[in-house]
Parts: sequence; C-alpha cells; structure tokens
Amino acid sequence: MTKEELLKRLTDIEWDDFEVKEAKSELPKNVWETVCAFANTSGGWIVLGVKQNGKQFEATGVTNPEKMEQDFIGTVRSHTKLNVPIPVKAERHNLDGRTILAFYIPSSAIKPVYLNNNLSNTFIRTGSGDQHATDMEIQAIQRDQAFGSRSELSVEGTSLADLSPQSISTYRRRIVMVNEEFAYNNLNDEDFCTKIGVLRNGNLTYGGLLMLGRLDSIHRYVSNFWIDYLEIPGTSYSDATERYTYRMVEQENIWEYYQTLIQRLRLYTDNPFTTGPDGFSPDDNSQLYCIREGLVNMLAHADYFSPMHSTIRVFADRIEFMNPGRFIMDLQLLRQTNSSAPRNPNIIKFFRYAKLSENVGYGIDKILRWKKLTGKDVKFQSELLMSIVTYPRQEKNADIDTIGTTEKTSTKTSTKTSTKTSTKTDEILSVINVTPDVTIEQLMDYCGLKKSGVRYHLEKLKAEGVIIRVGGNKGGYWHINKSNESK
Repeated sequence: MTKEELLKRLTDIEWDDFEVKEAKSELPKNVWETVCAFANTSGGWIVLGVKQNGKQFEATGVTNPEKMEQDFIGTVRSHTKLNVPIPVKAERHNLDGRTILAFYIPSSAIKPVYLNNNLSNTFIRTGSGDQHATDMEIQAIQRDQAFGSRSELSVEGTSLADLSPQSISTYRRRIVMVNEEFAYNNLNDEDFCTKIGVLRNGNLTYGGLLMLGRLDSIHRYVSNFWIDYLEIPGTSYSDATERYTYRMVEQENIWEYYQTLIQRLRLYTDNPFTTGPDGFSPDDNSQLYCIREGLVNMLAHADYFSPMHSTIRVFADRIEFMNPGRFIMDLQLLRQTNSSAPRNPNIIKFFRYAKLSENVGYGIDKILRWKKLTGKDVKFQSELLMSIVTYPRQEKNADIDTIGTTEKTSTKTSTKTSTKTSTKTDEILSVINVTPDVTIEQLMDYCGLKKSGVRYHLEKLKAEGVIIRVGGNKGGYWHINKSNESK
C-alpha cells in the first residue's frame, strides 16, 4: 500500500478490510481481535498511529516504531497469542512528519483463527468492525476448512442400494444422449458409479449420495438436505398479494431437484425451443442458459452440511438463488483463471459428465451474459454464512404472471389463445426432450397446468405425429419423432 493509497483510504467513509488505531506508544489490546477477524475472513490492513474522530482521521504517529513493529510481527508469527502463526507484511509511512505503521494480514490458510487457545475467542470482520463469531459462524468456518474434500469422502454403511434407480436411469440416459463417446456408458450401474466417483470401495461418496441417492438415505447422513423453491406474486414478501403462488414439493436428490427446477425456471425466461437433448442448442445464448449456469453453480457450491438450506425465490422483478456458505474464490479472479473452485468437486463433475456445466469458472461468463440479454446486471453477494445471486427480471409478462391459472376462462383473442397454447405445447415437448419418461403429474408441476390441460397438449402432439408413446403408463416413455417435429 503506497502513501497515496493510504491517504485515499483515510478519506473513505466505510471499509471492511482497513482498520486504524491510535497506538501511540504500545500495541493496543484489541489489535489482536482485528488480526483474528481479518485472518478468518478476506484479509485486510491494520494501520497504527492514526486517530479517528467520527469520520475524521488525524495522523498522530507512533513513538517507538522499531519496537512496536517487531512486537507485532513477533506475536502474529508465533503461538503466544493466536492458535496459528500468520504471515504479515509490514510498511512504514511518514504523514505530516509522523511515523505510521501499516500491517497487511492475509486470509489464513488454516481456520478458524482464535485468541488465547480458546475457540470462543474467534472473531470475524462484519462491515467495518470486529465481531465475536457465533457458534454457527464458527461451524461454517470449520466446514470451509474442509472445503473441496467433504463431498468426496466415503459414507460408511452405504451401498448401491441407497441410490435411486430412477435417478440413475435418467442421469445415464442424459449422458448417452449428449455425451455418446463417454467412456463408461456401456458399464453396468455399479461399475459406472465406481468409475465416476459415486461409489468408492463399495460405499457411496457424500457427493454421490446427494446427487443420486434415495431421500431417506440422504437424510440419515445429511439431515438438513432440502432445496426450497417459491414463486412470490410481488417484489417482496410484504407487497405480495398472497404468500406464494407455487412451492416445489420435496425432491429425491440433487439430480431430481435440477430436473424439476430447470423446467420451472423455463417459464420465467426467454428461451426459444430447440431440438437439443435438453431443449438447448450447442451455442445457446438464451436467458435460460444463463439461469441454468446459476442453478448448477448453486447446486454444486452449496454447503449441504450447514443448518441452513438452499432457496430459490422468483419475485415479480427478480430471481434469487440463496446458498448456505460463502463464495470460496473471488468471482473476478475466477473469471481470470483457468480453474474453478467448487465446494463439492465431484458434484460439479457429475454435471459436467452430463454436459450441464462449463469446464472453467462455473460458467461465470455465461451468467454475466444476462446483462446483454436483458440490460440488467446479475448481482452477487457473499457473506460468511450465505451467498446470493440475483437475476433481475425484465418487465412483467402477463402470461408468465398468470402461471398456475392458465386453465381459467380467458377473454383474450383467439390469436393470443393460439399463441399461448403453442407455447405450452412447446414447453411440454421441451420437458419430454429432457425426460422421456416424465409422468403426467410431473408435467402438471413443471408447466403449471391441470391434468386436462396436459392431456390436451399430449393428444395434440400425438395427433400431429410429433411424439409416440412407447410402452404402457408404467415403465413406458415418450419418443420424439424428429422427422415430424418441425411440422
């Protein structure tokens, strides 16, 4: 930090990575709380020899800079005050003839950092102040310390029988459709799951269990597993005409959540239907593609061992993805490097095998393409306990905002009715393209239709020769006749 940078910081009103202390002749006692707080969060500068009066700063200087500097460095690099040594960068500056000491405290590689060998003396940086970490925050720090490894650990006592047969079937079918050359496509389920990391030495990994497991098996080992999805008819809970118009029922595992969520979110985006295996074309640049990257990012990056759970909220003016756990890597750095940092590495691999995620940086650039498509910036917020990604929506669309009531009597013109019917038919065809064995009940859920509405559109597609039913109601599936699809 140059002298000019220091002077600029002293004119700022608020900062969360910069702390001044008067410290005229000795180190202030509370300096170690700030060291601890910076080390537990994102790092920051501690400046000694500056007095703060409200929003005004006065350079008072330190009287014995050599001794104070050595005392500070010696303490943070030893175990006398902190449980782990912290590397520190020290600088001296002269302001108005007074000596100012500046120390940079990096984010510690080992966390939590606490004082006097007492875990309860863990501090974090909140805004421009140091705060005692709560028990929940300490637990979040400890989980972050195991970041990148927990999902790959084996879950003792589990086996292939703890996986959902339906999820394995639809997941493998998806890979065959989009990744025909995948090396493990011809293996049996057990060998396939072993090769991709769902199974290890006969036990499921945590990532494999969460991705494809039976819900009752998941809850035995990850008790708070749940992803909550709500559609709220307003810009906030307080101005909504009712609490919510739609709430997704609990799903079996991450894979089932993904399939259900992407179909529901399809209703809120501009996404021309294409004939790819999931309704996307290879060079798709639609709003739905941007949303899909955010959805996969959320599912792969969630802290599933937190007492909190992931939530998606669709408001009239925005779509919010809230995840327990902070962003592990700065998003700007993520865009500049050829590496990604998922909290659950094997879960992101499972999505990549199915070609549902970018290989580098979580597809951040795909997410940020939202601005080009809508004129509105995606917003990112990250704190110790949670992170939020917000997609601002465009102006309200009348058809979208009546989801769930599309079967009611309408006074719209026949042209509008025809367009709306065509849109619903395309939605159903898109779902079948992704999940050929989709049930009528699932189509009702995905598309916001009554059973009679679903049957109407299915019969229409069958009559036009676009789809063919293969097998019975149980165990059968829909086949899309590509030769008639464009008629």
